[in-house]
Amino acid sequence: MSDTSALEAQLAFVEEAMRSLDNALAAQQQHIFKLEQQVDRLRQQLNEQGARLDAVAEPGNDPAPPHY
Repeated sequence: MSDTSALEAQLAFVEEAMRSLDNALAAQQQHIFKLEQQVDRLRQQLNEQGARLDAVAEPGNDPAPPHY
């Protein structure tokens, strides 16, 4: 193999590796975006449930804890 063909082979390998890494990075970014959206939805649901519990719960209705 000549020097030129060896360099061309290395360049082709590097280009393929870059394409592969770029695709993997794009897929990870999409996955992270979906996870962030899911966390936002869960946070919103948690806040809504907390607000409902606060509205239902009345302070002072709990029995006194037993003393030993």
